Amino acid sequence: MGARRRPGEPALDRRRRRPARRRAAGRRRARQRRGLHRPRRPRVHPRAGRHRRPRGGGGGVVSRRRTSLRHGLLLVDKRPGPTSHDVVDMARRALHERRIGHTGTLDPMAEGLLVLCIGHATRLQQFLVRWEKTYRGQIRLGHATTTYDGEGEPADPRGAVPELDGAVMARLEGRFIGELAQAPPPYSAKKIGGKRMYELARAGHPAVAEPKAVTVHALALEALERDLLGVQVTVSSGFYVRSLAHDLGTELGCGGYLGQLQRVSIGPYLADDAIPQSLLETADDPELIVSQQGWIPIDRVTLPFPELQLNRTASERFAHGQEVVVLRSGGGPLAVDNEVAVRSAGGQLLGVGLVQSVLARGRTVGIRPSMVLQASETQPAQPADSNSTVASGETS
Repeated sequence: MGARRRPGEPALDRRRRRPARRRAAGRRRARQRRGLHRPRRPRVHPRAGRHRRPRGGGGGVVSRRRTSLRHGLLLVDKRPGPTSHDVVDMARRALHERRIGHTGTLDPMAEGLLVLCIGHATRLQQFLVRWEKTYRGQIRLGHATTTYDGEGEPADPRGAVPELDGAVMARLEGRFIGELAQAPPPYSAKKIGGKRMYELARAGHPAVAEPKAVTVHALALEALERDLLGVQVTVSSGFYVRSLAHDLGTELGCGGYLGQLQRVSIGPYLADDAIPQSLLETADDPELIVSQQGWIPIDRVTLPFPELQLNRTASERFAHGQEVVVLRSGGGPLAVDNEVAVRSAGGQLLGVGLVQSVLARGRTVGIRPSMVLQASETQPAQPADSNSTVASGETS
């Protein structure tokens, strides 16, 4: 200890005193923001003009600033001439949406239903292509073409067209119904060795693809003229009606090609409900398109397998990728590895699940999520009254 301070003597030596106006020891605080600065406008070079493309990408026909938040299906009645990709480009411009696909290609010469997947509904495209498709067309008999339709070069001449009586029609219908092994036409979009078959054919190197297993669910033939055959067929995915026309001509021994084709339906979606292609070409307001009967919101999309409905608790577990146990009250039979469409109690489409287990004679089913739609992709689900794991299951 130091010496005792004498009366009148400073407590500390001047050299040991804290300097005047010195801040107390402690953390230095940042100055409070006063909000005096206004948000700065982006600096744009005068030569760039008013229509300068925003930074961050976005090339193509639609910029990111104009991307909409609409998700669903658009049924379009395609007319002969444009390709399916041309119709997709029309929809991108009309709806201001870049994420658009379709559930099955239509040849340029064909017309009829083209189902477009908009926004997050493109994630459902892999399931929607499994719907069976119905076509109506005309087959010209007497000679074949290189493309199996009226746009190709005439092939080798064949024999005379036989009489198309009822017995011949019945024989052909029985021959081309059920499970078949069908080879695609030489001019098709199928890839072989990384190149499409029509590219190889145009380059003078036509390729022959391996036949693919397809299914004809229904086939109706009608003799319209001596050398003209009417056809209506319902088939599985991957079926070529052009190949059917070629094979029918080969079966008759006279040759044949597809002269006209119209797609009537894809599963529950009908060409009669579709919007005309001209509306995509002329509409300048997306609201005009989505207000039509051909627009189907994502929560109203029907997938080609059974549906199960979950309550609020099970819906949250499914949305987070967790397995749920479904207590079914009805619907068709389910087996392990079957796919099911999963909905909330309010009808929100949550995604697609894979059956893991089936117990209690099918009344209890374990479902593992295989594809989950994010919460922002659909409308908010309505809360369920029950807090049990699951409500019911229904067959679509």
